[in-house]
Amino acid sequence: MEKVVIVTGGTSGIGLNTARILSEKGCRVYEFSRRESGTDAAVHIQADVTDEAQVRRAVDTVLEREGRIDVVINNAGFGISGAVEYTDTKDAQRQFDVNFFGMVRVNRAVLPIMHRQGCGRILNMSSVAAPIAIPFQTFYSATKAAVRTYSMALQSEVRPYGIEVCAIMPGDIATGFTAARAKNPAGDDAYGGRISRSVAVMEHDERTGIPAEKAGAFVAKKALQKKVPVVCTLGGKYKLFVFLTRLMPNDLQVYLIGKIYAS
Repeated sequence: MEKVVIVTGGTSGIGLNTARILSEKGCRVYEFSRRESGTDAAVHIQADVTDEAQVRRAVDTVLEREGRIDVVINNAGFGISGAVEYTDTKDAQRQFDVNFFGMVRVNRAVLPIMHRQGCGRILNMSSVAAPIAIPFQTFYSATKAAVRTYSMALQSEVRPYGIEVCAIMPGDIATGFTAARAKNPAGDDAYGGRISRSVAVMEHDERTGIPAEKAGAFVAKKALQKKVPVVCTLGGKYKLFVFLTRLMPNDLQVYLIGKIYAS
């Protein structure tokens, strides 16, 4: 039976490549994004994940057309950078509204459907920045940590009803995410140029990171494989980094990450 899949943020990067691969594998794929038009990879429905009414209409449209929803991939998100001291609260709130509460809105719309079906799978895009907090990307790291914690708790709630939840933690991926980052250079002089240096290191790592096609293939595999873990890491070296953080004291971890991203 063809799987019915929803991908948010499916018009570029990881989402686009995931949608394309799943479509090639015979899935019925719908992608939600704010853009007026979509791509040839999936059926496009315009929906902003920060608008609950739009999200619910979009989910209802998929259900009316297909009669079920098998997999949801919460991929919509963006990043901001800058010093906490110089980041407006409204900008931090916007970061959470898209990256975290956007996922929450989509899941609130689909969970009753999956509950009635007695099956379903939800993949939430977290980040290696969840266990390895990145300075000058503090609020982005915090949103992704929230996604991971939420996913683990949600899995306990819905497991008895045949619903699986997985938080996927990518490392550096070469996508348009880098260019789309909202960079706030305010206070760079006060911080001795450390903000701009940190962002430059991050963006170099991203541009030379895992190709978006490979990341999409990983996510598509998790969408269709028989079982998924509640948390998984995308990228071999990042699995090692995450493992090592479990072994070292927090103070040592903060010191080492600071040497890389906050010097």
